[in-house]
Amino acid sequence: MEWFQGLGLPGLFLGTFMAATMVPFNSTVLYIGILLTGVNPWIVFLVGTLGNWSGGLTTYGVGRIGKWEWIEKWFKVKPETLTAQKEKIDRWRSLLALVTWFPFIGDVFAIALGFYRVPFWKCSFYMLIGRGLRFLLWTLLFIKYGEAVVNYIF
Repeated sequence: MEWFQGLGLPGLFLGTFMAATMVPFNSTVLYIGILLTGVNPWIVFLVGTLGNWSGGLTTYGVGRIGKWEWIEKWFKVKPETLTAQKEKIDRWRSLLALVTWFPFIGDVFAIALGFYRVPFWKCSFYMLIGRGLRFLLWTLLFIKYGEAVVNYIF
């Protein structure tokens, strides 16, 4: 985590990108850490959102080109899990991309959206909105409460 933070904004982009894939990584801690360094919060918001969105689109892409064997091997998602998500995919379609930032289940949703060929542009749009709202919340809390947010959460 410190390594990413030491890279500044490029580290934030990489960290939020990785967190949006199946790599177990907490982008919130990194995001708050970068905010604490004094970088303009709106630049942090843009970089964090774009990194996380790019990672989410990559996960969608893996689902899109993926085969059951790849998804199971590289992302540790069992075929039964994707099949169980099919009902949600059919019901919510691209709107489901709004919650692809949720820990663990969001990655499965992103893979499933790609795998089941839900239209890319709609998923991309809703994924950007969902991930952006997440980082907007953290940014606004930080602007309003500063380090008190960190003390409260951690």
